[in-house]
Amino acid sequence: MPWQEVSVMDQRREFVGLAMQEGVNRRELCRRFGISPTTGYKWLLRWGSGDDQLADRSRRPHLSPLRSTTETEALVLAVRDEHPAWGARKIVRCLERDGSEAPAGSTVHAILRRHGRVEATNGTSGKPWQRFEKPAPNLLWQMDFKGRVALANGAACHPLTIVDDHSRYAVCLRAYGNEQSETVRSGLEATFHRYGLPDALLVDNGSPWGAGPGQGWTRLGVWLLKLGVDVLHSRPYHPQTRGKNERFHRTLKAEVFALRRFRDLGEVQRAFDHWRTIYNLARPHQALDQEVPASRYAPSRRAMPASLPRIEYDEHEIVRTVGTTKTYVSFKGRLWKVPQAFCGERVAIRPRGADGHYGVFFGSREIAQIALADAAPCETGARP
Repeated sequence: MPWQEVSVMDQRREFVGLAMQEGVNRRELCRRFGISPTTGYKWLLRWGSGDDQLADRSRRPHLSPLRSTTETEALVLAVRDEHPAWGARKIVRCLERDGSEAPAGSTVHAILRRHGRVEATNGTSGKPWQRFEKPAPNLLWQMDFKGRVALANGAACHPLTIVDDHSRYAVCLRAYGNEQSETVRSGLEATFHRYGLPDALLVDNGSPWGAGPGQGWTRLGVWLLKLGVDVLHSRPYHPQTRGKNERFHRTLKAEVFALRRFRDLGEVQRAFDHWRTIYNLARPHQALDQEVPASRYAPSRRAMPASLPRIEYDEHEIVRTVGTTKTYVSFKGRLWKVPQAFCGERVAIRPRGADGHYGVFFGSREIAQIALADAAPCETGARP
C-alpha cells in the first residue's frame, strides 16, 4: 500500500534509515513499505542532498510557457484597478476595444485571482431565466429611486435613476435630497429636453408615482399623460419586474458608493456625472454581448413640447371640469367621484354600451365609471 495518511514524513525517514543499512535489499524494503523503487530512491537521493524533512514539494513547473506575459498582466490589472467592480469579460472587451491583445476570460480571471483582486467563490448554478427587453430604444424607460444614502454633512441623498429598457442607457442619474413629486418632475423635464419623450415609463407602486397598489393616478402621472407618456406600474411586491433598474442600482452601489462617503449632494452629482459617462460609453455590458449601452441607444424623435398640450374633446361630447377642492363631477343630477389627481382637469363622460353605464375619460384614458343604478356615487375606477 502507498504511504499512510498519518506521519507520512516519519515513515519516509524510517524508510531512509533502514535503506541506508549495510546489506539491506532496498527493492524488497520498497515492497514492504508499499512504494515503488523509483520513489524509494528519490527519498534516498533527497536525504543524501541534505533534506532531512522529506516534505512534499510543489509540482509547479519551473517554467510556464503558456502563462501570460508581464505586460499582459499589467494591462489587465490596470483596467481592474481603474474599475474595481469589473469582471473578466468586461476587461477582455475593454482590451480588445483599445487594440490590445486580450487573453481569454478564464485567463484574465486567473490573473485577477493570482494578484489578489478576486477571491474564489463556491458558486451554485441558478435557476433558468429569461431576459425580456423592448425591441427599440425609448419604447420603455425604467425609473426608480435607489434609496436613501447618508452623507457626511448629515443630509441624505436619494439617487433618481432612469434606464432605457432596450439599450440599458442611463438617461438620468441625479442626486436629490428628497423623493417628492416636484423633484421627480424637474428631473424628468431636464431628461425629456435632452433625450426626448419615451412611449412609457415603468415604475413601482410607491410614492411619488403611485399611492400604493391599486390606488390609481397621481398628479405626476397626469402630467406625463398630457405629454403622451404612459405610466406602467410593476406588479406589487415583485421588484424583478423592473429588473434592469434593480441591476443598475447594484452596479451603481458597487462602482460609486462602495467604501466611499460623500460630503454633500454636489460631490455625489459630480461623481454621478463622471460615472454615467463611463457606464454609457465605456463599460461593456454582459446583456449587450459586451457592447456599451451607447451602441444601442438613440434619442427619441418625440421632442419635449414648449408647453403642455391641451386635452381636446369633440363638440357632441359631455364634458365636465373636476372641481379644484372636491373630486366630483356632476352628471344626471348627481355627483360622481373621480381620482383626486384630476382636480381642475376637463373630462368627458361617454356611454359604455350598457344602459345606465358610462365611463369618465381624460383624453382616451378611462379614469372612473358611472352606473346610474347605483344608490351612491361610484368609487374611483381601477386603473387599467
